[in-house]
Amino acid sequence: MSKRMITPHDLYRFRLIKDLRISPDGRWVVYVVERVDRETEKKYTNLWLASTRGGRPKPFTTGDQRDTMARWSPDGRTLAFLSNREEEQQPQIYLIDLDGGEARRLTNLRGEVGEMLWSPDGARLLVQFRHKDPEAVEMEQDPKKKERGLVERHITRLFYKLDGYGFLPKDRWHLYLVNVRTGRLVPLTDGPYDETDPAWTPDGRWVVFVSNRSEDPDREPDAVDLWRIPAEGGEMERIPTPYGPKHSPSISPDGRTIAYYGRGGTGEWWRNQSLWVVPWAGDEARNLTRDHDLHAAVDIINDVIGAWATPRPHWSPDGEWLYFPVALHGKVQLRRIRPDGSAMETVIDEPGAVGFFDLDAAGRRVAYFFGTLTEPGQVHVLDLARKRSRRLTNLNAWLRRVDLGTVEEIWFTGKDGYRLQGWTLKPPGFDPSRKYPSILEIHGGPQTQYGFAFMHEFYVLAAQGYVVYFSNPRGGRGYGEEHTRAIWGRWGTYDYEDLMAWADYMAQQPYIDPARMGVTGGSYGGFMTLWIIGHTTRFKAAVAQRVVSNFISMWGTSDFNWAFQNPLEAGPPWEDVQKYWEHSPVAYLGNAETPTLIIHSEQDHRTPVEQGEQAFVALKYKGVPTEFVRFPGEPHGLSRVGRTDRRIARLDHILRWFRRYLGGGEADA
Repeated sequence: MSKRMITPHDLYRFRLIKDLRISPDGRWVVYVVERVDRETEKKYTNLWLASTRGGRPKPFTTGDQRDTMARWSPDGRTLAFLSNREEEQQPQIYLIDLDGGEARRLTNLRGEVGEMLWSPDGARLLVQFRHKDPEAVEMEQDPKKKERGLVERHITRLFYKLDGYGFLPKDRWHLYLVNVRTGRLVPLTDGPYDETDPAWTPDGRWVVFVSNRSEDPDREPDAVDLWRIPAEGGEMERIPTPYGPKHSPSISPDGRTIAYYGRGGTGEWWRNQSLWVVPWAGDEARNLTRDHDLHAAVDIINDVIGAWATPRPHWSPDGEWLYFPVALHGKVQLRRIRPDGSAMETVIDEPGAVGFFDLDAAGRRVAYFFGTLTEPGQVHVLDLARKRSRRLTNLNAWLRRVDLGTVEEIWFTGKDGYRLQGWTLKPPGFDPSRKYPSILEIHGGPQTQYGFAFMHEFYVLAAQGYVVYFSNPRGGRGYGEEHTRAIWGRWGTYDYEDLMAWADYMAQQPYIDPARMGVTGGSYGGFMTLWIIGHTTRFKAAVAQRVVSNFISMWGTSDFNWAFQNPLEAGPPWEDVQKYWEHSPVAYLGNAETPTLIIHSEQDHRTPVEQGEQAFVALKYKGVPTEFVRFPGEPHGLSRVGRTDRRIARLDHILRWFRRYLGGGEADA
């Protein structure tokens, strides 16, 4: 049977795994599956159960709602989860027995749940929660006020908005205890600071959490500490650790050691995220992964977002090992290390990426999300003793009837002899005797990596006859700290050279038409696309998406507002406006001649839409063939999380632009 080509509209067909947890006895994995309703454009999620012994998974909840955050009780008999069922938008906590039956609503919340954990004795839930603003609650309850909308926004915080979320509520994240029998909500913390990433001690006596309690956390975002508080309430205590951001505390089975992820320094985003341990008694913390130069995180670019979250470090039941992820050379591995750092082993190292993972209570099995270049992601389970892995799910089987083309991994040498990794995607039906138009894709970040993960956009371009090629230039993750640090304060230097070396390499391939080369990228990739057209005319067409065009105006308008001075190694603009300007692509667009399509979202708080506006006006004024496509109501991550019809429209515009300037996407003899 002949295979068909992938299309933009296939975005409606994907079923994506968003979260997973293994039962304490290791017999079951509960996971969350997201689907899109084509008629309403709404995204729904339900819970599914898969046996670790194999067999067909079964739906555990059904219906047009969002069921998320499923958590096993310690005895494995009950699941707590969030759901917005019962015809209300506000998610509530529900309980449901593993044997089935109706879910029981536990809470009547007006706000957001950030995390939810069972107490070791199964009597309470520890919940990270923040209340909605009173004005928002009033609008929900009063149709007239809802129709009129807000009168004003009174802002007092430096960081007051977040991309994909909007304006932050006045209330901070706090910790609460919920009685699983009565639903009674009891506050454990309060005040003007956020308390996040809570964790129980194994004996249930203490709660450990993360908090920045500096005088002004928005001015000093790296001043994050570990804290503990008695589970029955009382005074909180700081656990001494080195200065720097940290998260995801995990307490050893004997309660004597806390593991966490952290990064040293102030504003030094180029540093690896490392795995640390600190004694409960408060002795000196140790960085277990520093000498290995590893980035301990689930960190990889893809556009069909599955369960890619970085889980907490997982302790083996005997406390002899810590399990954690590593982003390396386009993959995400699962590794484990001794708590004293004396030995480290690689548990999973396949041409793909491990996402979220979870160990059973006995430490015999690990359930994990795993995706590849040709597979958006499935649930797997690994028997740690036998070292045997079993795939438990079979979502998106329709992809087997699609010809995606052929991907090849390539290591090449940059202009200064630096070794770099890249990948080429050749179109379906590739003929090496022909000359093909090509498209250079540039990732965002820049502190992330391309690699062995599914990119629907790339396959859509290849299906139209384009050779797509992508790489990890200096500035990204997966190749050590010096690789990431190379462009710190120097965007547009080594990264530009590496990308041009990659384009040079591809132009020399016999199947590439050097006169029909295009370039595109989003976010930092949009920055680099604009930088490229301002410094060379070698590309015949460009699509610059969610761009950074002017660092001066982005200071204070982005949700990261002033923090974007860190990658420039600069102070605020009034202290060194020339450096901001020298690293802004708009400063060089007077040299641009490349026909360029600008794509931006109107609710982009990361790189606000004014960044796209400046680039468009500069190119239009210069007389460069230019168009501007704006998507209302969408955030920075439109290509990954936006409304599906808008994601499709975005892809259609990209294809239209490249067809116009690179040809119809058909290979030439």
